[in-house]
Amino acid sequence: MTHTIQPNNPETTPAPDATDVPAATPGPAIPPTVSAVPAALKRRIPKYSDLAPLMQFKKPGFSKEARLKRASTIWELRDIAKRRTPQAPFDYTDGAAEGEITLRRAREAFLDIEFRPGILRNVSKIDLSTEILGKPSRLPVGIAPTGFTRMMQSEGEYAGSQAAEAAGIPYTLSTMGTASIEDVAAAAPNGRNWFQLYLWTDRDRSLELIERAAKAGNDTLMVTVDTAVAGARLRDVRNGMTIPPALTVKTVLDASYRPAWWFNFLTHEPLTFASLSRYTGTVADLINSMFDPTLTFEDLDWLRETWKGKLVVKGIQTVEDARRVVDHGADGVVLSNHGGRQLDRAPIPFHLLPEVKQAFTADNSDAAIMLDTGIMSGADIVAALALGADFTLIGRAYLYGLMAGGRAGVDRTLQILEKDMARTMALLGVSNISGLTPDHVRLLNK
Repeated sequence: MTHTIQPNNPETTPAPDATDVPAATPGPAIPPTVSAVPAALKRRIPKYSDLAPLMQFKKPGFSKEARLKRASTIWELRDIAKRRTPQAPFDYTDGAAEGEITLRRAREAFLDIEFRPGILRNVSKIDLSTEILGKPSRLPVGIAPTGFTRMMQSEGEYAGSQAAEAAGIPYTLSTMGTASIEDVAAAAPNGRNWFQLYLWTDRDRSLELIERAAKAGNDTLMVTVDTAVAGARLRDVRNGMTIPPALTVKTVLDASYRPAWWFNFLTHEPLTFASLSRYTGTVADLINSMFDPTLTFEDLDWLRETWKGKLVVKGIQTVEDARRVVDHGADGVVLSNHGGRQLDRAPIPFHLLPEVKQAFTADNSDAAIMLDTGIMSGADIVAALALGADFTLIGRAYLYGLMAGGRAGVDRTLQILEKDMARTMALLGVSNISGLTPDHVRLLNK
């Protein structure tokens, strides 16, 4: 039975009957009563028993674990990374091409949105798991391919692949990675390992890499197609960036502020690569000497015939090219402008995403849509998923964690992103990835 409780509204309370009001008695006026001060507001000398619970002093933490735990955002991990890494390798990670306009716009794109939450939904349990390219992933984010990773921090690809394995997400080894395909597979034997391929002018070398990747258990080949020539990465030019880093007067002085980095670099195995044994020179010279500027869609056909696993094309920047690579056999695309490191003022993947999703839907295509560039929080990932991405990839965010604390720093990166995603989805009123729709996000200034 429903009970209706009537509120006591003093404005509508009936006045007392005139017969119930006592007659006024003549006499002196009575001053208004002064309200007593509440006991809680009276000043007193504090008791020790009151102070004791407040005097919980903690010892300052200077360990790596304490340092990483204090980081609550990827930006804070970046700050730690910058303090602990020499300028040249840090700038190689942090920088982009020319005026770095593309990178700035990519990050701003995620800021220029409005989330549109639903209320009164059951979000007591948040499920962040998804499926990508036919297999499950515990989180809707994987680690993107990054070159020269052990130069950023000596644990390099080993830290990344092992952290990805522990988190239940894919890890992508770059052709220019500083650990071999076989060693990464051995370091994370139960992980889902992908291999990123740059097609070289020497097709036999490319074929050798493909065969090694398959033999090592990589189930996905990700071919990058936006590096016909090297972008103008001006920070690297100014820093005199070489592979491996050269010991100049400047780097020696820089080392005095980052002794741990140099100690690790000099006391571990010299940099070796996934695809070549040794190289000495600039990054741009390496790209321009090895990568093939004559690539066409026919080369993609050759890859499709050669590789029997999942094939993904990375570096898609137009709707037309997204459609064409799928027509040529790609199982998925990565909307990417190479982190802003190639063509400055390039299209922003997050802005391109709704158009590609609409085109694939119109084509009845089940090709996977992945996205990278500009992701610095779990909220960024949720926004991308809502607008149509099936999956996301992080490069710089993972490297900031690596430089901040090796394997533990990569773990911290993934913990921060997971917590961000779960909180954002709960506040949106969404309990699982499939519940995210374009209605949850509105693009501003578009």
